[in-house]
Amino acid sequence: MRINADFTKRAAVHFEDTPWVPSPAPGVERKMLDRIGEEVARATTIVRFAPGSAFDAHVHDGGEEFLVLDGVFQDEHGDFPAGSYVRNPPTTSHTPAAAEGAVILVKLHQFDPADRTEVKTRADGGAAQQQLFQDAVETVTLQTWGPHHAVSLQAPGGLEVFVVDGSYSENGEDFTRWDWLRLPPGSRFDATAGTDGAKVWMKTGHLSQMTAQ
Repeated sequence: MRINADFTKRAAVHFEDTPWVPSPAPGVERKMLDRIGEEVARATTIVRFAPGSAFDAHVHDGGEEFLVLDGVFQDEHGDFPAGSYVRNPPTTSHTPAAAEGAVILVKLHQFDPADRTEVKTRADGGAAQQQLFQDAVETVTLQTWGPHHAVSLQAPGGLEVFVVDGSYSENGEDFTRWDWLRLPPGSRFDATAGTDGAKVWMKTGHLSQMTAQ
């Protein structure tokens, strides 16, 4: 399966226009943003857990990072309410579940095989920009933009922007809650927040290796 698999091109997915796809686990559905592979895949996905649903225990050979968008995501390591950001590096394992339901943004099989850095943090709703993670390759932030705030930045290593709340416009296209945009390396990101501002999850610098392959 290949979805938005050309990393040299701009890709955009709008939440309301994208269907939920059942997963192998009962009660767990997905909206696929990008994907290379079948059930084990390099993937960026919105995952919805119905109350009481769960996945079987599994190991993340390629690592996993996720942002909890709604509800409370759970595993044997704890409860992660909305706003939680977690990185589970390669070789880690867990048993995902959501007793009362949850929605998460998750990225799979995108870590350096040698990465062993674990992150478990909560978003600070009052910060204009909160750094969630940074290494020599990538930077992950949560940013809050005021109404009509203009944002302009270069993306030499590519960029992904996911709208947690609010809205913005870019290249004549409007992005609202839970919409996703990916720009290839060498792009410029020029955006303007909507009338209510925007809260976005942003990852930069991580796509150069994909376009070089």
